[in-house]
Amino acid sequence: MSTAIVTGASRGFGRALAVELARAGWDLVIDARGEPELSDTLAMIEDLGGEAVAMPGDVTDPTHAGRLVEAAVAGSGFSLLVNNASLLGPSPQPRLADYPIGVFEEVLAANLIAPLRLVQLALPHLRQNRGTVINITSDAAVEPYEGWGGYGASKAGLEQLSSILAAEESDITVYWFDPGDMRTAMHQDAYPGEDISDRPLPETRVPGLLGLLSGDYPSGRYLADEMLSGVAGT
Repeated sequence: MSTAIVTGASRGFGRALAVELARAGWDLVIDARGEPELSDTLAMIEDLGGEAVAMPGDVTDPTHAGRLVEAAVAGSGFSLLVNNASLLGPSPQPRLADYPIGVFEEVLAANLIAPLRLVQLALPHLRQNRGTVINITSDAAVEPYEGWGGYGASKAGLEQLSSILAAEESDITVYWFDPGDMRTAMHQDAYPGEDISDRPLPETRVPGLLGLLSGDYPSGRYLADEMLSGVAGT
């Protein structure tokens, strides 16, 4: 048995991933700002016979981040950190000319600074266990979508952070994983009033990430579509 931290596990991709990791035998430490929804995720894991510690809180809070790592270390073989929690920002997404700077600071705090803080806290244990960091990213990090400047810039920073971390830390594996468009509450918030029922459910993207964990892939950027089609690494 090994232990994983999955942030933002109350809904969407984070919930789907946490449930499937539990099904695969991982012990989990999960967090999210929404306590009722996080409790629902915990119940799903326990219904599978899995073990999890649910810790409601905000990943931008240094005290909460420290408690997440403490809980993981108290388990068995802490070897996986998944930085999934993200903040979209305003809905609908504003152009950069009108983007509120205070909100941009909040987006950077959640999507870039908080993941680094958790990495720094977790690194001594991940090095010892030759563990893995997975930072969930987006095509908004690499494509110039109008209106996505705030969120996209935060994810672009997360990708560069991941790349440098991989270069600096030879004892761990670092993946920055793009699950693609999904039918999630965040995606709906990005397109208020639009029908997003044609987007795939998060559960359909999780096998791509699980393939990274079960395969012998080097650190790098991976797309769910490539993993699911068997293109990645060929």
